[in-house]
Amino acid sequence: MSDAAQPSAAEVRAAAEAVKAALDRHLDAVERRSGQDDPAVYAAFDELAAAAEVYDELLYDTYDEVTPFEIPGSDALPAYAGPEGPSALSVLIRRDYTVAEPQRLLHQAQRIADLDPDAADEAAGGADAAAVVGTSVHAALGVLFGEFEPDEIASRHKEFGLEEGDSTLWVAAADDPAEPGEWLSAPFDQADPQRVVCRFDVSAVFDEELEDDDLEAPDRGR
Repeated sequence: MSDAAQPSAAEVRAAAEAVKAALDRHLDAVERRSGQDDPAVYAAFDELAAAAEVYDELLYDTYDEVTPFEIPGSDALPAYAGPEGPSALSVLIRRDYTVAEPQRLLHQAQRIADLDPDAADEAAGGADAAAVVGTSVHAALGVLFGEFEPDEIASRHKEFGLEEGDSTLWVAAADDPAEPGEWLSAPFDQADPQRVVCRFDVSAVFDEELEDDDLEAPDRGR
């Protein structure tokens, strides 16, 4: 940033005052909360985070100084807007894998097919699947995921020649339980981030960030 574009000391001071005011509003919302998922608390939290981010940026640009604040990323979920006491839930899971060892995958699928040819035919989508799962990754994946629960595959992925990628689990509130078969044609179309009660993410990027925090000084190169 050029000298002409540098924020003034007054702007930094004003940003600091905005953080103080946002802190007061956040504490007030917490003290007055109407329940565990009070939208007023979420709104005050978002306002405090935004004010802290502005102050953090101005402080760095003006004085080359940092704060101890950890600003939530822009990919965070929006404030919860679902029922306070949901009577039904939807659990949405995504797990990514890389086929790291195709031959191991094919071998494991063939072993399953040899033990239960009928199950292999059904899982791989056609008769005589047991004869081809050892040569087709597509058929092998059908057998593998048809035979084992997703959680078991997650815990044994290396055994099946798979390498874990990112994963996420969303627990979303619903007004009523879905009717049988109601959403099977489009299972993820109705996922509403504002109804997510909680979420759990797993990614190698989190480990890298922790390592960077341990190795680097507090200064942020920009």
